[in-house]
Amino acid sequence: MIYRLAQKALFAIDPERAHELALQGLRLAHRLGATTWLRKHPGLPIRCMGLEFPNPLGLAAGLDKNADYFEALGDLGFGFIEVGTVTPRPQPGNPRPRIFRIPQAQAVINRLGFNNKGVDHLVRRVQSHRFKGVLGINIGKNFDTPLEQAAQDYVHCLEKIYPYADYVTVNISSPNTQHLRELQTARSLDQLLASIGQCRQRLTEYHGRRVPIAVKVAPDLGMEAISDIARMVIKHRMDAIIATNTTVSRNGVEGLPHAAEQGGLSGRPLKPLADAALRSFRRQLAGEVALIGVGGISSGQDATDKLDMGADLVQLYTGLIYRGPALVGECLAAIARRGPS
Repeated sequence: MIYRLAQKALFAIDPERAHELALQGLRLAHRLGATTWLRKHPGLPIRCMGLEFPNPLGLAAGLDKNADYFEALGDLGFGFIEVGTVTPRPQPGNPRPRIFRIPQAQAVINRLGFNNKGVDHLVRRVQSHRFKGVLGINIGKNFDTPLEQAAQDYVHCLEKIYPYADYVTVNISSPNTQHLRELQTARSLDQLLASIGQCRQRLTEYHGRRVPIAVKVAPDLGMEAISDIARMVIKHRMDAIIATNTTVSRNGVEGLPHAAEQGGLSGRPLKPLADAALRSFRRQLAGEVALIGVGGISSGQDATDKLDMGADLVQLYTGLIYRGPALVGECLAAIARRGPS
């Protein structure tokens, strides 16, 4: 009820401003100790990527790009939170307006473009924190870094965040940074993951700990591309695939206001595409690499669907905009009823 009232006010203003106000309000409530009641969810511990997760439900990257709010977001009950995408240098992203709600479909289109305060700011935020769940950090390249030099950006970020991340996600699938998705092609991905793998080996020896690395992929992939990505992830000993990012498809929102806006579509209409990609990667990987299912979770049933399809963990984002904190509890309750795989 409280969120429904807040949602009406937030939906009356610009989506990006509403996003900022909601996070600032949650952070204030966290600091005042007013969010402790939200944490009362069943314990559902699970081991994945060599890490112990309090539960298998996570918050996807993009909501907290700069790690300014993740401790407060942890109060909602997530077992893990992924911050970012962060780039080596700060960048403003694409011009506003760049977020568009499609309430009739419980969907959002965004063309943010990796707007963030840079990796040094994020490192300052995560150096000392009290979040008790697993912290993932999502990394990308600056918009003006040539594609042939992209590996340098990813390696730079990996070196900076390595001591503080529980796991790292390599984002090669946002549709809002020009040509980024070309890094998903076999040759480009082979070179990128080789550089990242070599960097991780050096950092593992230096820090005395091996940090798992996930690769986040698009839902708009053909079977040949899925096969190539699976092969490269196994070859370079990556630890997980996150399936999936937003889609450039407009299936499910055709003819609705804002449906023609450029950017990535997320929310309920993404689920069929994301689920299809998840199932395809499960067949290709045959259990050799962990799978994190994300895209279109707007109910507890949606979360358990992805686990039944072979996901080890699940993440949500857009569903939280439309359903509020109650969605977290609903998903955890559904996962608890489902029981272990």
